[in-house]
Amino acid sequence: MKMMSSPWARFYSNSCCLCCHVRTGTIILGVWYLIINSVVLLIVLSALTDPSQYHLTTAELGGDFEFMDDANMCIATAISLLMILICAMATYGAYKQHAAWIIPFFCYQIFDFALNTLVAISVLVYPNTIQDYLRQLPANFPYKEEIMSVNSTCLIVIILLFISIILAFKAYLISCVWNCYRYINNRNSSDVLVYITTNDTAVLLPPYDDPTNGTAAKDPPPPYVSA
Repeated sequence: MKMMSSPWARFYSNSCCLCCHVRTGTIILGVWYLIINSVVLLIVLSALTDPSQYHLTTAELGGDFEFMDDANMCIATAISLLMILICAMATYGAYKQHAAWIIPFFCYQIFDFALNTLVAISVLVYPNTIQDYLRQLPANFPYKEEIMSVNSTCLIVIILLFISIILAFKAYLISCVWNCYRYINNRNSSDVLVYITTNDTAVLLPPYDDPTNGTAAKDPPPPYVSA
């Protein structure tokens, strides 16, 4: 009898990046995100200690708003600390094979993928917002004039192609983390099943002496009497 499998089972694999195991890939990904967020946290903390180092004037920004105020810096610090915690949990969970510790990082990946998808949809639905965004950039922004001189249709196609590549890469990373979660979960489930089966067998099987004693306690069969 052929057992029916889930349609998502075809995407399940124990390897990623053509050579690495999903556990190794998840650990590398968690460490990479941990390093990035640690660097961001250091930059934010240095900006808090020395605001003049990252201060930009209104003429440089091209608008009447402040680049980094205290509220934005505190929010950025809290987000960086939260991301460091999530990445550390994912790395520890993949290393120690605790599937539940990977779930927050997986949820962050889904949230990030959804935000990038919304950006791609907004570019597709409202293409004029790209030109408006380019006009709001500072005058000394690198290659601003060259980008604005490109045909709007070609610019939209290039941006959508770039976002599509990013989305495909993020989707692949999501699948790697999900496969790692499934691998650890299935392995822990199989270990528990083996443990339960072994204990049940030990409990259900009677001791070695019991069958012998039970047989010896029975009365011997009656003697054979010829007719």
